[in-house]
Amino acid sequence: MTTDGIEAVYLETHNWGKAAKFFQSLGFKLEFETDHSSGMLRNGPGPYLFIAEVPEAQPTGMQLVLKVASADSFEPDAAIDVVTPFEQTHHGSKEMTVRDPDGRLWLLQESTGD
Repeated sequence: MTTDGIEAVYLETHNWGKAAKFFQSLGFKLEFETDHSSGMLRNGPGPYLFIAEVPEAQPTGMQLVLKVASADSFEPDAAIDVVTPFEQTHHGSKEMTVRDPDGRLWLLQESTGD
């Protein structure tokens, strides 16, 4: 089984409120906000944006999230370097981390069906 394209962009920030306002000013709509300084924004039918606040001492990062139809039936090719197998997250999805040949980490997420 293969991936089904880009599901989301995961973005870390030092200020959730400022980051959310920035993307809202670019046309993104807040779909939901969590009680721990994070939330999901959308702008059209493409990938969603999930922003999470991290402590000031932690560097911020950004990651593309690739979609898979089913974590239970996804079988990575032997050439894929699986860093972490599919695991349940605190927000209800299942995620796997893989490493590409250049050392970049990619997050694979079971499709939410949206």
